[in-house]
Amino acid sequence: MAASAFDSQHLAKLFDTGPLAALFTDSAEMRALLLVEGALAKVQGDLGVIPQTSGAFLHRAAMEVQVDPAGLAAATAQNGVSIPAFLAALRKTLEAPEHAQYLHWGATSQDILDTALMLRLKRAFEHIQTTVKDHLANLAALAEKHAETPMAGRTWGQHATPTSFGAVVAAWGQPLCALAAEFDAARETAFWVSLSGAAGTSSALGPKASDTRAALAAALGLHDPARSWHSDRTPIVWLASWATRLSNALGKMAADLSELTMTERAEVTLGGAGSSSTMPQKQNPVSAGVITGLARHVTALNCSLQASAQHAQQRDGGAWITEWLTLPQLVLGTGAALGHAHQMAAKLTPNSAQMSVTLESGQGLIFAEALSFALSATLPRPEAQLKTKELCASALSSGKSLAEVTAAQFPALDIKDVFDAKAQLGRAPAEARAFALAVKALA
Repeated sequence: MAASAFDSQHLAKLFDTGPLAALFTDSAEMRALLLVEGALAKVQGDLGVIPQTSGAFLHRAAMEVQVDPAGLAAATAQNGVSIPAFLAALRKTLEAPEHAQYLHWGATSQDILDTALMLRLKRAFEHIQTTVKDHLANLAALAEKHAETPMAGRTWGQHATPTSFGAVVAAWGQPLCALAAEFDAARETAFWVSLSGAAGTSSALGPKASDTRAALAAALGLHDPARSWHSDRTPIVWLASWATRLSNALGKMAADLSELTMTERAEVTLGGAGSSSTMPQKQNPVSAGVITGLARHVTALNCSLQASAQHAQQRDGGAWITEWLTLPQLVLGTGAALGHAHQMAAKLTPNSAQMSVTLESGQGLIFAEALSFALSATLPRPEAQLKTKELCASALSSGKSLAEVTAAQFPALDIKDVFDAKAQLGRAPAEARAFALAVKALA
């Protein structure tokens, strides 16, 4: 049985995580652990903390040897962490006790596991960030092209005032734009190295502990926080929060598209719609549904992970284990949702003709606010609002359009622009174009 939907073979394409999946496998974790142990030995050898020949040997060997993760299972179940069994297997494989005695010098299990995790998270989030920017480029093109394509704006599920499809797309993309900029600003300090020993005091690492940590960070391309973070999960919860906000921004787009593709609306066409097992007419917005489901899943995982940041004392086993259970799926869920959104944005097409039909439906009541302000030119604002309500009621009872009943009661009022959707777009076109410019500035 699959451990999660991401591991299920028949769901593999539905929840496709792309290259991210390879970063959360046993083999990827073993490789990251080896890289960390090898780099640690090398920098300690260069600094004279351990013999340089041993440091060079261990660094080179870590690039070449392999550790079978299945062989660590029994000991990991007993110890709660894999590092004791991993080190035993690695020392046995090296067959060089004179050098292997310096492996893992002064470090603790959490140092190695957290640093190895950061190596993989860095690759995962760099891929996510690249995809976000590609997705934004698609959204920017749509927003710019349809900056002045009018459609019905909706609040509480009801027609509100006209907007433009470009502005709607911009509303999908603006949070992503902010997230991408936030990540760009933080990427150099977001992924932390960990090296502070058993209780976070670096006591066994010797007088060159700080130099060793800084050198290890530089060797691995990670940030040196200049302190222990065993019980301070700031970098983990920040990354999880960023991914969750990204997932929810994608979920907003998916929710809108699910409604815009409803049979009675059909204002947007999605490429690659799904079919039903029994209803031939169905064109299901599958990708939108997958994104919605994944965003909810990611949010639930993040709730658990954020609570796990409450580490007791110098290390909290239960809180730490909660990260292992939630963070990989949170990252994979974000990646899968982003993949669907990216493909969907590249293929979706607005149905401007149907948008016009929608605007013309409802007897033109969508222009009621514009009418109330037009009437305010000659009437006090409260009276103009009251009169507009009366005109709406008259249109509904008579079956006539709001424009018709208005012209009958106010023949001198120039209502040409009042009932012209393009004339009532306000700043919608400007916001669409501003978003497109902001995306270009990110590139």
